[in-house]
Amino acid sequence: MVSRTSTSKSSRAPKASDAVEARLAALEAQVATLVSRASAEQADTSARGAGDPERAPPTPSIPAASVTPQRKFWAIDGVLRSTESKGSESGGVVFAGQVVLPNEETYAWQIESDTPALLTSDWSVAHTPLAALAHPIRLQVLKALIEGKRDTQSLASLPNMGTTGQLYHHLKELEAAGWIRQPRRGEYIVLAERVIPLLAILSACEVTQR
Repeated sequence: MVSRTSTSKSSRAPKASDAVEARLAALEAQVATLVSRASAEQADTSARGAGDPERAPPTPSIPAASVTPQRKFWAIDGVLRSTESKGSESGGVVFAGQVVLPNEETYAWQIESDTPALLTSDWSVAHTPLAALAHPIRLQVLKALIEGKRDTQSLASLPNMGTTGQLYHHLKELEAAGWIRQPRRGEYIVLAERVIPLLAILSACEVTQR
């Protein structure tokens, strides 16, 4: 089951069952255990390496700073509550976002897919939209469109763009894959329902961490 919505209105979540609360409590306990173990390992290796300046203490397998037990798993909590309310214990995947672009356009979007639907669906249908993204120039074009550079003259001036013919080739590929459309001659935009999914894919690739 896949559900989509482009509204930013919030809905009241159903009351969590004991099973959901127990799963969340177990998850938080596991994180706390990992933090405690990592801190103990770091203290132990630091003490053993203190007397030998040439011996650098090994890096702990789980950096304590990377795990914060105080952080509320609000996204996981939401997924569990949603799937539990539908009688499913298999969980699911949700991504959502609300952004204000440089041109002051605002987009809000969310999509929810339960695990059985994802695992039984035909993944090959994702080839076309994903393949269209598998080119640095096309990603550069999409970034420019998101930033508000939508006319072909501006797009043609992007670094490493090449000829006008190459630009139109990339635009055609993105349009055929359902990422962009042409509202009028010489102008292109990213489809409204594709803005958040595109940014979610980039977030999953951890582009902000590189």
